[in-house]
Amino acid sequence: MKTIRVFIERAKDGMYSAYMPDDNNLPFGAIGEGETAKEAHDDFLAVIDAFRVDFPEEVADLNFEFSYDVPSFLAYYAGKLSLAGLSRVTGVAQGQLSHYITGHRNPSPRTIEKIDKAFHTFATELSQVHFV
Repeated sequence: MKTIRVFIERAKDGMYSAYMPDDNNLPFGAIGEGETAKEAHDDFLAVIDAFRVDFPEEVADLNFEFSYDVPSFLAYYAGKLSLAGLSRVTGVAQGQLSHYITGHRNPSPRTIEKIDKAFHTFATELSQVHFV
C-alpha cells in the first residue's frame, strides 16, 4: 500500500483545494475544490473514485493522508468542535482562531507548531480512552 500525502489549503479567495504533490510517480494527478475544507476533501475523493475506471491497479493500492493548513483544519473541524473547545485544546484565543478561519490573519510558524503539538497531544489522549 502506497501512502500519498494530500494537501488541503484555503486560497486567498476563500475557496479550498485538496491536491497531491507532483512527485508521487503516479500516471495521474488529482485536485478537489470546494467552498469548505470538507467539500474540497470530498471532491478530491470523488475524483479519485473516477480514476478507478481508468487506473484500477494504480488506485487500488493507494492510501491518502490529508495534511491541512491551519485555516483549513480549523474550518474542517469547526463543525465538530466549537471554537471555544478548539481554543481550550490549543491554548490559542477563540478570537484569534476565528481570524485564522476567515483569513483575516495567518498564524505565525510558532503558533502553527503550538496548534499542531496541542492536537497531537489531544489525539493521543483520545486514543487511550476506552468505554466500559
